Amino acid sequence: MKKILVTLTFALFACHSWAQDTSAKAIKSPKQRVLFFTSDEPVEITLVSDFKRIKSKKEKKVYQPATVTLKLPQQAPVTEEIQLAARGEFRREQCIMPSIMLDFKNAKAPKLSYLKKLKLVCGCSSSKFDEELLLKEYLVYKLYNMLTDMSFNVRLAKMTYKDVQGKVKDYSQFGFLIEDVDDVAKRNGCKEYSKTVRNGGATEKNQMTLVSIFQYMIGNTDWSLPNRHNIRFVQMLTDSLSLPYVIPYDFDYCGLVNAPYAIPQPEFGIERVTDRYYRGFARAKEEVQPILQLFKDKKDFFTARIMGFEMLDKKVRQQMVDFIDDFYKDVNDSRKVKYVFEQAVDHH
Repeated sequence: MKKILVTLTFALFACHSWAQDTSAKAIKSPKQRVLFFTSDEPVEITLVSDFKRIKSKKEKKVYQPATVTLKLPQQAPVTEEIQLAARGEFRREQCIMPSIMLDFKNAKAPKLSYLKKLKLVCGCSSSKFDEELLLKEYLVYKLYNMLTDMSFNVRLAKMTYKDVQGKVKDYSQFGFLIEDVDDVAKRNGCKEYSKTVRNGGATEKNQMTLVSIFQYMIGNTDWSLPNRHNIRFVQMLTDSLSLPYVIPYDFDYCGLVNAPYAIPQPEFGIERVTDRYYRGFARAKEEVQPILQLFKDKKDFFTARIMGFEMLDKKVRQQMVDFIDDFYKDVNDSRKVKYVFEQAVDHH
């Protein structure tokens, strides 16, 4: 029990590393690209490519040339040649603008090659509403960072999209970049785990419980362990027999974001993504209580993080806080805790 608390408490301090130096001078090698994600200040990125092709064909993993101009705060912009491709499943198929994979690692990008490949999450269209949904999802990542260092860091970006042929109207919109899983693994003394994971019982128990409760808090059922759907795994480098840690991502389907296209699977018996459903294993009281306490300890920090995010309208921020407050009503109700977390049925 004490070991659980120590491990989780240690992880809480990871979110404060944003104050480190993120200047171009500080980032000199691929080993240091993690510094790119340690600031809350948005970067400015302009992409010039064939966006008519990207929007019309949306071919997954089919790369095309692009020119990127990246400007870090208080630094001169850097312009280099990279490759990009459409990525993802739902957004690639259903959105006007798919999410994108940016490949910086080539001879034509000597200054930016340290970034290797990064996922860029774009708005589903160029509308302000789609930008709002994206900013809400970005906040979900930041909330999870406050619970554990076994999480993907993200970096907000002021994006400008320019079609090289002039056939698609230029537009600007916020997006965000997601840290590579290898970097998440390395800063946690781990490596990516590629073996099949059939259910939550085959993962590190405390982290699995943390993930499951977080997904319940944000109202997310859009994940699966055996299918690796919106889940990645890492394993400790020092112990090849240790159970893998679960790392969730892609939260646009959660109730906290409440996107109009998000519809829960019929098997869960809920009508809306704002109806919570716990997908984790049942846990003994002594197993679940320390992790519920961690969430209770972070409540005020969650509220402050959301209400302090002024890129979203105040009404939207208050709606997000109200949704999380409903979660805390559940975890402060001993009968609800017993029913939801201690008597749960695993549906991974």
